[in-house]
Amino acid sequence: MKNGFGMKALALMLGAAAMNAAQAYDADWKRGRIYYRQVCTSCHTAELKKPIAPNDSTKAQWTAYFQADKHGKNTVKHYFSSQYRDSIKAKNAAAAKYADLPEKDLIEDVKAFLQKGAKDGDAPAGCN
Repeated sequence: MKNGFGMKALALMLGAAAMNAAQAYDADWKRGRIYYRQVCTSCHTAELKKPIAPNDSTKAQWTAYFQADKHGKNTVKHYFSSQYRDSIKAKNAAAAKYADLPEKDLIEDVKAFLQKGAKDGDAPAGCN
């Protein structure tokens, strides 16, 4: 009797784990690259007269940047919000293209691109 109960409990736990794995978001670094280059880089170039390239920082530095969630007077998340994208979509094709994408997915996409393109990433990327 105990053995049958244990097997059912194990099956329930494995089922729950499989559901969580199925719901996990698989970041799209290519979409992150498009958003970063068309939104982030264009703004930094206009405001600072110098783009911020992914290979300007290490993976750990990019991770710390997102964890701190500070970008000037705003949060990092602000620049991924649907409100921000809506405010620039008339002049920015990437903001318009990804207007309906969930904020958290877009953030994960850009994080994936920055990790890949970081100074110590798999494919360090500049802004040439």
